[in-house]
Amino acid sequence: MPTLDSNFGLIDWIIVGVYMLITVGIGLYVNRYIRDMSDYMVAGRSIKSYLGVATMIGSELGLVTVMYSAQKGFTGGFAAFHIAVIAGVVAFIVGITGFIVVPLREMGVMTIPEFYEKRFSRGVRIMGGLLLALSGILNMGLFLKAGALFVTGLTGMTDPASVSIVMTVMLALVLVYTIMGGMVSVVITDYLQFVVLSFGIILTCGIAIFTLGWTPIVETVMTIHGEAGFNPMLDDSGFGPSYIMWMIFTAGLVSCAVWQTSVMRACAAESVEVVRRMYMWSSIGFLVRFMVPQFLGICALVYLFQTPATRSLFFTEAGAPVADATLTLRAMPIFLSQILPTGLIGLIGAGLLAAFMSTHDSYLLCWASVLTHDVVAPATGETLSTRHRLLLSRVFILLIGLFLLVWGLWYDLGQDLWDYMAISGAIYFTGAFALLLTGLYWKRASTVGAYLALITGIGALAGLGPVNRALGLQAYTAAEIGLATTVLSLGLMVAGSLLFPDKRGVHG
Repeated sequence: MPTLDSNFGLIDWIIVGVYMLITVGIGLYVNRYIRDMSDYMVAGRSIKSYLGVATMIGSELGLVTVMYSAQKGFTGGFAAFHIAVIAGVVAFIVGITGFIVVPLREMGVMTIPEFYEKRFSRGVRIMGGLLLALSGILNMGLFLKAGALFVTGLTGMTDPASVSIVMTVMLALVLVYTIMGGMVSVVITDYLQFVVLSFGIILTCGIAIFTLGWTPIVETVMTIHGEAGFNPMLDDSGFGPSYIMWMIFTAGLVSCAVWQTSVMRACAAESVEVVRRMYMWSSIGFLVRFMVPQFLGICALVYLFQTPATRSLFFTEAGAPVADATLTLRAMPIFLSQILPTGLIGLIGAGLLAAFMSTHDSYLLCWASVLTHDVVAPATGETLSTRHRLLLSRVFILLIGLFLLVWGLWYDLGQDLWDYMAISGAIYFTGAFALLLTGLYWKRASTVGAYLALITGIGALAGLGPVNRALGLQAYTAAEIGLATTVLSLGLMVAGSLLFPDKRGVHG
């Protein structure tokens, strides 16, 4: 990649360094408040409305979210906004109805697999925990790479080795305060990130519009994408009806009511009323977390298309965005490095890096806790002491972090990051949705049906680029494979429950 000038200077490095030190310091400080697994995993179920809203938005509006959403804006134009609208509307509906999340909070569970045992069996819990952890770890497998691409794009680093170095440093920072602080540090740092990032993102959008002009933005998107840049229903938009249906499920329902990191916050809430308020107010955040970064991606598309030095790098001779997913991920940070002034770019960069840490720590904590709480502990007959559980969780955090470093360096993306995350997450959430829906709202749901639904979710792997090509399934999109897996999983859950009811009788 050719060298590109960046406005990122010494002052910006100082701002980023100080911010990172403050964030890590918070994680180390709150370690004194960790007494048991409830404190470590769900902050002692003491989170109130304002803090719950901030941590839910702060965690989900992370750097990775900004990166994959910006990439969708770059490759899809304004048509990508449907993802944001769906996410916001569904989150609001979940808040009003309490669908899934309120019953889980009332049951007092800390994780979804814990619900599996209460509703079905310990074996279902262990299998569900393994699949959840596997899916979750793969889902965040490219977080480090995305973060490193942001840093190198923003700062103007072009040395190929810089991505690996940045990935390692970012992982070390996250590991330190996640291992030490648990959910308490996650919630507190999420609040800090929420404040800084809200200011930074809004200001950046204003600068982008001022720099490019609203009319040129719209006209350039039309030039590059045509009508498909505004209408996601068109086949050549890169979306289409099946993709929109997939988004209603993934960006909407799964993101707020099935995905473990969001559910953990519902479980950490002080009361059911707080849960409802969290989701109703967070619906704005679910809308913003997609739409604002998507808009920045659209601005990057316009700027890089209009700039001779970058047009040949990011666009084909015909004027279409290149198919290189790694390169299109770099587009937004490179754009920011060009339009933001020194000082401000450091503040924005620090906020987004802190947001990266916010998301990364939440996910690391989540999957490590699941492995400890839902796999090892039940497999050993719940004989682990609190001290051993905390120690084991911290060991898992370290091991997962090291795996993510290796995976991020090795895996060739080959598709938009958001699509990779949606389909890798489907290994877990297609089966989980079937178990939650039927287990909470259908008395005849059985253990055999639960096993069948969970196993079926593994089929979502066929949507990953390398697996899809190896199986010769290129005729089917990741969205189509994900939808098929979801329907099949739910169907087998129902069929298995009817054919093989639980011998102990109907659940109450």
